[in-house]
Amino acid sequence: MTSLREWSEERQEGERTPDIVWVPYRTKSRTRRHRETDFLLDSPVGPLIDRPDPQAEAENMVRRALQQTQTLHADGKHMKAGAEERADKRAGAGTRRGRRSGRGPMNPRLQGTLNILLLLIGSFIVAVSFNIFYVPLGIASGGVSGISILVNRLAGFEPAYTQWALNIPLFLLGLWLLGSRFALKTALGSFVLPLFVLLTSNWSAPTDNAMLASIYGGIGVGAGLGLVFRGRGSTGGLDLAAQLLHRFTGIRLGLAVACFDGLVIIAAGIIIAPENSLYALVGLFVTSKTIDFVQTGFSMSKVAFIVSDEPDRISEVVLHDLDRGLTKLGARGGYTNEERTVLMIVVSQGEVSKLKQLVKAADPDAFVIISDTAEVLGQGFSLP
Repeated sequence: MTSLREWSEERQEGERTPDIVWVPYRTKSRTRRHRETDFLLDSPVGPLIDRPDPQAEAENMVRRALQQTQTLHADGKHMKAGAEERADKRAGAGTRRGRRSGRGPMNPRLQGTLNILLLLIGSFIVAVSFNIFYVPLGIASGGVSGISILVNRLAGFEPAYTQWALNIPLFLLGLWLLGSRFALKTALGSFVLPLFVLLTSNWSAPTDNAMLASIYGGIGVGAGLGLVFRGRGSTGGLDLAAQLLHRFTGIRLGLAVACFDGLVIIAAGIIIAPENSLYALVGLFVTSKTIDFVQTGFSMSKVAFIVSDEPDRISEVVLHDLDRGLTKLGARGGYTNEERTVLMIVVSQGEVSKLKQLVKAADPDAFVIISDTAEVLGQGFSLP
């Protein structure tokens, strides 16, 4: 390889000019690692015979290459600093949103304590509702509690003792067939609920109206069971038998639970009175709806689907004025067969009016669909 000095001396002595001159230097690239790049000063087609001052031109080219390298260094540092700054801003915003929405993992010990507390409170509410509404009027709305009412009417046994007598064998059978993981979720509830039933057995009934008792008893039992389920617990009972039936026969779990509850309600109609079985159905319906209400939370959310010719404008006002995220879905018009963009936005109940105003201001011809959502989990909403 010929250096600049040798090339210049050969030029001055009139010797044949080399066809190619390579000047090695090092440069950085933003997309590659450090590497050594040889810069070509002239084309390999012919010799350098028409250049007035090739040495000066080579020096200028080297100088320009060094300046370009320094510029790349500066640009790289600037881009890196900008990326770090944007990452810090995103992290800070995420932290603020996390604090606002209650995000972040809970301490496992604290979570376990909270689950036990929910199970105890829920079991107590179930026991009180059972004793003051269901037992006095003989409303056997399914499960082990319903069986205990039937046994109380037939033999006079305390409902709490009947529940223990049924829960303990079912628990041991479930422990043997379903494993220890199952046992941890049901052991405490299977023992605590009959205990609370025994402790509150002398509480007086607030009403002798069977319809009111079935409605308010269903609300109380459903609220208590909802808290137990939110605490990832179980009160045992015929739910264990339903899980065993589902496990070994393949019957759907919901159908198995309905079968057991239905048998108890039919038995109540035969043993007590047909009218009581009808009230038991009312109580069972109210209980299931209350459980769903407690499970999904008290704040209902809405999901909006927006079809518009101005999706970018609507996205801008939703992101900045409403401070909500959105999802763009690809769609095709059924009549026009044209590609369209559908915006999906999840908002709280109180943000629906503002969303409609913003959409109308951005595109008066937008097509908007708003519907209820059972539950929303994630940033800005509730957590599982």
